[in-house]
Amino acid sequence: MKLKHIFLGFLMGFVLVTNAQTSPKEVLFTINDKPFYTDEFIRVYNKNLDLVKDESQKDLNQYLELFVGYKLKVSKANILGLQNNTQYQTELKSYRTQLSKNYTTDSKVTKELVDEGYKRLLKEVNASHILILVDENAAAADTLIAYNKAISIRDKVLKGEDFGALAQELSQDPSAKENKGNLGYFTSFKMVYAFENGAYNTSIGSVSMPVRTRFGYHLIKVNDIRDNRGEVAVAHIMILKPKEGGDIAKAKTTIDDIYQKLQQGEKFEELAKQFSEDKSSASKGGVLNRFASGQLSSEEFETQAFSLSKENLISKPFETQFGWHIVKFIDRFPVKSYDDSKVELENKISKDDRSRLITNSLTEKLAAKYPIKKDAKLYNSLVKLVTNDFYDNKWTLPTDSKKYSKTLFAIANKNYTGSDFLDYVYSKQKAGSTLKPIEKLADNLFETFVDEQRNQYYNDNLENEFPEFSAVMDEYRDGLLLFDLMDKEIWQRSKTDTIGLKSFYETQKDKHLWKTRVDAEIYSSTDLEKMKKALSMLKKNQTSKEIKEKFNTKENVNIMYYQGVYEEGADALPKETKMELGLSEITKKGDYYYIINVIKVLPAAPKTLDECRGKLVNDYQQYLEQNWVNELKKEFTVKVNQDTFEKVKNQIKK
Repeated sequence: MKLKHIFLGFLMGFVLVTNAQTSPKEVLFTINDKPFYTDEFIRVYNKNLDLVKDESQKDLNQYLELFVGYKLKVSKANILGLQNNTQYQTELKSYRTQLSKNYTTDSKVTKELVDEGYKRLLKEVNASHILILVDENAAAADTLIAYNKAISIRDKVLKGEDFGALAQELSQDPSAKENKGNLGYFTSFKMVYAFENGAYNTSIGSVSMPVRTRFGYHLIKVNDIRDNRGEVAVAHIMILKPKEGGDIAKAKTTIDDIYQKLQQGEKFEELAKQFSEDKSSASKGGVLNRFASGQLSSEEFETQAFSLSKENLISKPFETQFGWHIVKFIDRFPVKSYDDSKVELENKISKDDRSRLITNSLTEKLAAKYPIKKDAKLYNSLVKLVTNDFYDNKWTLPTDSKKYSKTLFAIANKNYTGSDFLDYVYSKQKAGSTLKPIEKLADNLFETFVDEQRNQYYNDNLENEFPEFSAVMDEYRDGLLLFDLMDKEIWQRSKTDTIGLKSFYETQKDKHLWKTRVDAEIYSSTDLEKMKKALSMLKKNQTSKEIKEKFNTKENVNIMYYQGVYEEGADALPKETKMELGLSEITKKGDYYYIINVIKVLPAAPKTLDECRGKLVNDYQQYLEQNWVNELKKEFTVKVNQDTFEKVKNQIKK
């Protein structure tokens, strides 16, 4: 699924515009007589212009080739019936639902929410909670039981009982058994909106009244409020925790030795490159992406990182659940300004519970856009059918439903019948509404029904209301089909066609070569005199163990030793390293002196299939795809209108 998101993200990676292409569209080309138009080609070309890295793809002739190939694949997908796949239809519906949120935004309400979110973003709240579970659609009686239970626990807290102990005993959040309900520090948009409101509206040391979320009722105790620490940039050296049964003592000794070398003045970045077992950051001198409170999965790491400064540059070794770390401070970044945060906050709001406030605002506007006039006589007869059995979930639809199939009201050009409303009433029994009398309940259900139908009608007609919405949906629809087809025809085949991959490998050996490699022992130190003595010992065939015992103590690590297989030009080797058997003289790289003892030389040679599999599979995919597109061109009849294409070229060049 992640690959699909990346693939579609590239296809859809552009900002929605409100000014749709207004130039008259013409047929640019046909595939089996199905027309494809200039407006789509121009829009897609301009959209992707800054995204493509290959300059040849910016050439209009080349891009037309790519675009025709793209449409050929989509045409093939439709012939194969991939558009009828249930998963495809579900994903397309899900995307449309997500995209439609861009068209249900009230700017005034959005600004109020952005203002509130930013104000809260300036603070971090440390809070604990006790959760009493209750389904968001639970009956009123069950909801009341849960609420009263929360109130009784709150009373115990107010009488002096310990909140953490009560959380361990009574909270229905499983994590409370370990953390006593403490959620650590968080800021806006880190919790569901209702919980956030409860936390930010409760003073330090106080316990909120029960706060209702979709999970149940929460009692929230605010332990502390502090200014947002912003983000911090650090580097780290990490020694991983050994797998079960591994040598923990050795790992601890290694991190302590590295720290000792730092104390001796050796460079953090060089030690990170040599020894850090976080492969994603080691080559960069241990540098990590900057982060804020709550973004990492280790609170201990965050605490250590934020405690550092220019005056307190490097931490002592410390342990997390992942291993042992030494952290170096790089820089601190305060919370961004309101203007710089605005777009990001709007995006978060669109994905947050508070978006319902925006939806409610839209509902009011749609009531003005689509006024309705109900058939009063029919409506009165419908209301009389709804009885008190509704409260017990026993109400049934009338047997002569055809009698009520006349139009009750209309939204634009769509009619809704009395039977539609009765079906809606029937479906709402399980919600457990207690609104009385029954006539008032029926009126409330009717208002809700009309609001829902207005919103649905508006949503269903977004393609007609907004041309740019229609264009985006067309692209996503094609993108989904293309992904499924590529997965079926290319990606899966490249992974499973072992014979084909092996044959392809045989034709590509000269493109996947190892340089000369050595199996070597490497000794490094900043102390030249000690390295001279070590070299003398090595010439006398003394071992690495004997050298470490002579020069390293608990207090000082003077010489580091490691062994591995290294390709010519590897970062771990000094540039002067000779790729030949035997013991080198002392060489210098930066502040370090090196001795290289080459045990074995591995000559330049083709990589095995397994050694170059990742790159080879990628090349094989491209090979299969190009051959496949060529076959599609034979299967389909493609006709390009060259005169129209020349007009397109002139239009784009302007």
